Amino acid sequence: MSYSVAVSGASGYAGGELLRLLAEHPDVEIRTVTAHSNAGQPLIQHQPHLRSLAHLTLQDTTPEILSGHDVVFLALPHGQSGQYTDALGDTRLVIDCGADHRLTDGADWDSFYGGHFHEPWAYGVPELPVAGAKQREQLVGATRIAAPGCNASTVSLSLAPGVAAGVIDPSDIVSVLAVGPSGAGKSLKPHLLGAELFGSANPYAVGGSHRHIPEIRQALRAAGATGDIRISFTPVLVPMARGILATSTARISDGVTDAQIRDAWESAYGDETFVQLLPEGQVPRTADVLGANTALIGLTVDRAAGRVVVVTAVDNLAKGTAGAAIQSMNIALGLPESRALTVNGVAP
Repeated sequence: MSYSVAVSGASGYAGGELLRLLAEHPDVEIRTVTAHSNAGQPLIQHQPHLRSLAHLTLQDTTPEILSGHDVVFLALPHGQSGQYTDALGDTRLVIDCGADHRLTDGADWDSFYGGHFHEPWAYGVPELPVAGAKQREQLVGATRIAAPGCNASTVSLSLAPGVAAGVIDPSDIVSVLAVGPSGAGKSLKPHLLGAELFGSANPYAVGGSHRHIPEIRQALRAAGATGDIRISFTPVLVPMARGILATSTARISDGVTDAQIRDAWESAYGDETFVQLLPEGQVPRTADVLGANTALIGLTVDRAAGRVVVVTAVDNLAKGTAGAAIQSMNIALGLPESRALTVNGVAP
């Protein structure tokens, strides 16, 4: 069976990555691509690397154009998806790559986003530990899925095994991320210009203001965290087009051994295809996951500081966004989970 697919926001980075991966998916037909200001223009004009989709023209993003498909992907800025999701009630599967349906707490939405709060959907990070199981179980047969924030899922995957096993203290977390500017989208902003990025590292959303913080807290709470979840979260733009290298540390729980710490992550991810714990003593690079749906994790115990150090690399557009969305789609539709996704990166 072939599923008809529509992708909104198709002229942007996330939309382009969705289309790149979906173009190799044997069970889908990319029937419709939409945009806002670029509507009416050839898709290939905005995504010149997608040669196999050169026949497609960007249409207006309206509920009428998006309806009538088996699967609709919404790759829109936060606050814009809800107006369409409310009108797609008859669509078999809708996957929102924006933030509108990620958060379960309206107060968190008001504090970090603002505007109308929409109902939370199944969270699209299959490998996350959740109450003794995996988030994957919530995606089986789902009809509405919220793809994750790339920074949020990277940090959550980094720390959730330790929280679930009780080997780290979730009230004392520090995460510093080196991130590529493609995560901010294609819109023209001075701080994302090459002249501003080349030869520089630029922190942003410092001091607890980043919108992915409540999403991380939500994931860690689902993994079993109780009490306060305190995280100091600092992203830093670096001059690479795509990728996230997240270095997260947390205080080791009292009486926990090094073996128990490593076992927590090995038990969580030992059978996973797309989240892989590296051998002891190894740490990942963003270059190792370029174009792949893989999260590579390096785990170190710093006894002198009394902290666990987790270094995780993902491609923010692949595993961080589009790959997670398609992986979740596969699960929801009962297809092989790895269909059209790869663990192999591109090098050099």
